[in-house]
Amino acid sequence: MNAILSKASIFLSECYKELGYSPMELESRLQEVSREMKETGTYTHTTEELRHGAKMAWRNSNRCIGRLFWESMHVLDEREATTEDQVAEALYYHLKYATNAGKIIPTITVFKPVYNKKVPVRIWNHQLIRYAGYENEKGIIGDPASIAFTKKCQELGWQGKETPFDILPLVIQCDHKEPKWFDIPKECIVEVAITHPTINSFSDLKLKWYGVPFIADMRLEVGGIDYVAAPFNGWYMGTEIGARNFADESRYHMLPKVAELLGLDCRKEAYLWRDEALVELNRAVLYSFKDAGVSIVDHHTAAKQFKHFEEKEHEAGRSVTGTWSWLIPPVSPATTHIFHKDYEDKVLTPNYFYQDLPYD
Repeated sequence: MNAILSKASIFLSECYKELGYSPMELESRLQEVSREMKETGTYTHTTEELRHGAKMAWRNSNRCIGRLFWESMHVLDEREATTEDQVAEALYYHLKYATNAGKIIPTITVFKPVYNKKVPVRIWNHQLIRYAGYENEKGIIGDPASIAFTKKCQELGWQGKETPFDILPLVIQCDHKEPKWFDIPKECIVEVAITHPTINSFSDLKLKWYGVPFIADMRLEVGGIDYVAAPFNGWYMGTEIGARNFADESRYHMLPKVAELLGLDCRKEAYLWRDEALVELNRAVLYSFKDAGVSIVDHHTAAKQFKHFEEKEHEAGRSVTGTWSWLIPPVSPATTHIFHKDYEDKVLTPNYFYQDLPYD
């Protein structure tokens, strides 16, 4: 209890200062939290505290290059949801609200927190929308990163069509009961077919990707309170799709196919065929999203936005922490200022943290 109270005091002091509350108002709130802690062993955030705490967590996320927009996050308070069906409905709303017909809104939905080591809500998905991965005697169909979770979904009774782009169901668990799966309604999903601005045959690859990255498996910690179900989203940086999801050998491994499409000479690495294929693949992703009216940012613009974030944090008297290896983009990192800087990889709270898989 003392540990939670200490974290609560640190968070509330910073939160109330940033929100413009007086020292007297802060002291009154701290006394209220102390009384609640003595009576229940925990305390409940006000809606305003939860909203600002979730935003602060984004600001403190060392691996995120998109933190300039931390204050614009929309926070949906769903702490009253207690059943799998209620959670699913809240997630459907989040998907539609945040997608916003392509004009993506950074959004987080926060469910009931852990209390006395009891987990009221847990979302099994890594992302709310993700493609399945199937492994059979002929190899892998779909996303190799999803194979383990796909098997769990099948064990629960879900069956996909075994195409390269089957959208997995939501899997929700409440109060350690048997989890339930829910197919995601089509109106909640936007997918983008990948074409190229000048290479018409690019569409022959039959690639597509979902429009919004909804991270669902991280724990939000605010003032000593753990929200283990708090899915959130921003918009994609193009390289996340073009240089990782499509290009990694452990994912869709598309560079050889793109190189073949482009007629590149792949006999020697020194010909830099991978680099040329990678640039064209990333160009296709950016072009396709913009052509479909779905928000996305290129890595050069994102790096400039991060520089602006650093400047604003300096003006606010805060140090910018960061994990350098995550902040540099996977394409042409040396062309950004981030590559040439050092960042203190200090973990501040509130923040988002990885947690163990619920089905491992």
